[in-house]
Parts: sequence; structure tokens; C-alpha cells
Amino acid sequence: MELFQQMEDMGHERVLFCSSPEVGFHAIIAVHSTVLGPGLGGVRMHPYKSMDEALTDVLRLARGMTYKAAAAGLNLGGGKAVILGDPKKDKSEVLFRCFGRYITAEDVGTDVTDMEHIYTETPWVTGVSPAHGGSGDPGPVTAFGVLQGMKAAALWQLGDASLAGRSVALQGLGSVGYNLALYLREEGAKTFGADVDAERIAHARDEAGVEIVPPGEILEVDCDIVAPCAMGAVLNEASIPRLRCKVVAGPSNNQLADEKRDGPALHERGILYAPDFLINAGGLINVYHELTGYNRERAMRAARGIYGNMIRVFEIAKAESIPTYQAADRMAEERIERMKRIRPQHWGQHWQRTIRERPRISS
Repeated sequence: MELFQQMEDMGHERVLFCSSPEVGFHAIIAVHSTVLGPGLGGVRMHPYKSMDEALTDVLRLARGMTYKAAAAGLNLGGGKAVILGDPKKDKSEVLFRCFGRYITAEDVGTDVTDMEHIYTETPWVTGVSPAHGGSGDPGPVTAFGVLQGMKAAALWQLGDASLAGRSVALQGLGSVGYNLALYLREEGAKTFGADVDAERIAHARDEAGVEIVPPGEILEVDCDIVAPCAMGAVLNEASIPRLRCKVVAGPSNNQLADEKRDGPALHERGILYAPDFLINAGGLINVYHELTGYNRERAMRAARGIYGNMIRVFEIAKAESIPTYQAADRMAEERIERMKRIRPQHWGQHWQRTIRERPRISS
């Protein structure tokens, strides 16, 4: 009954538990809302300590995807999937070919190759290589969208949208963090970075000019902007008092460990928080355009819209004297409520036709 209560409290439509023990496949798929369109969200592979931890993560991530799509103006609902396992040891082609229940894309612990294994079995997947009509790694577009959100936050909090001469601390140097570092270098910003992976550290230091900081110290760097680029819940009772920045603006999902506690805590400290599902929407925007016929220039142009969306959220927060995370929620919820009244009755048929037209990979 606890699961059903969690679903009811967070508004999920369905949660699927999937298992194929013979290939070591254990996953949870959560569909939060299909009001605006079919649920879409990445598939994350992570060595969760327990099924409860995995369930909590997938429920929060799926809800975030609903709000992300709504705030970005996309005709998609929210979903997410998690595969329980160590991506460095447990991956296999057959494991990913077991997977496929909603429109998915890569996330933490998965990559383009994994998506193509899924695509062998179902067309309901994005992030496959350009050779198969896809866009490849969505990380660069996600990072570009984050850059737009950072500029909006810099304008609002620091008085100038330019990042030249600004200092940014990147917590995580994976695909999005690394690409963000490249963009920041082009902008003339000083970047600090941390990661637990030695290869990522070397790559970011040598190729993007990132000054490496121990992982346990990155949130305490004296800088203009902190950008969480790894797992969620990094903004909490312990970390927020130690922050030495003016802005938090990064791509990680679910950065606030407890929204009702940690959102106001940032607000009270005078630290401007760029809501995660709003600033990291570039990846979702990218794969949405992949579904409708991918054009890189069009996807990048759409990702630039994150700048304006962020400014609107800051304006709402100021006008109503509320934390920015509440303002972002309100903006997304208002669009969902509006669309409920005119919900297309045949969006399923539209997406079925769109998906059928995509090229397939033969097994």
C-alpha cells in the first residue's frame, strides 16, 4: 500500500516493475503524466543500495520530466526508468534489448550504444546515432541549454548576462558537465570541476582547461555559480550552509534533497536557484526534435528559449515573493491545467504515425 500512496501523493499514472533474472535485468519504469503527450524520460543505470532507493529516485525523476516538458512548452508527458545495476560491470546487449515500455533516452550510466540495443527491439527510443536518423548524445544540447539558464541567472543576480570573468564550479564532469565546461571556456569564464572518475578528470583538465578540485570540496569553492552536474539531492541541510556562491545553476535532476526545506533555505541565504527541470530541459528539447525529424540547428534554437523561460520564473518569484522552485512548479502546473481542458483526444495516433516512420535497426 505504501507504493500506491506514494503514487497518489505525487500524481503518477503507473509504475511498472520489470525483471528478467536470466539476464540480470531488473528495472522500474514510472509514468507520471500523459496529459500533454506520451511519457518520455531517460533510462538511468545505477547500483542502487535498495529497491526503495531506486523507487524513490524514479518517482522523483518521472515527476520532474512532466514539469520539464510542460515548462519547455513540449507536447510530451513525464516518465523515467531506472535499471538496477553497475553500468561498469553489468551492461550487456541482451539486457538493454529486454527494455522498452515508453519513449526513452540515455541518462546516467547509459549511452548511445545502449539506446541502439533498445532500438533494435522498439522504435520508442531516442538518442540513437545520426547514422540511424537520431541525434546521438544529447549532452551537448543539454549543456547549451544550461548555459542559457546560467546567463539568465547571471543577468538577474549579478547584473550582467555575460559570463566572461565569472567563476563556475562544476560538480560532475560527465557528458553534460564536460560540454558545459567547453561552452564556459568559450564565454571566458573560469571553471573549477570535480568528479570521481579519473578519466573524466583528465579529459576536462586537458581539453577544457578545468581546474580540478577534490569532490568533497567543490560545493565550497568561492565562486559566482555552482553547477551540480551529477546525481541529485546535493543541496541539503549539510551543503547549503557551506555554499560560497551567488547562484546555483546546473543540469542535475532533483538537486534539492527536500524542496520544502532546501528551496526556502537557498532563498533565505540570498542564493538564486535556477530550477533544475527548467535549466536542464535542453536534452529533452533535443530528443523531442529527434522524434519529429531531427534538425540540429532547430533543436539548438529551441534550447535558447530556456533563457526566456528562466527570466519568467525569476519574475514570478519576485512578484509573488516565493522561492524560484515554487515559481517554476507554478508555471508548469498552469500549462498542464490549461491543456487538460483541450487535451487532444488522438495524440496517441499522431505519435504512433510519427514513430512508425522512423528507420529501424535490424537485429
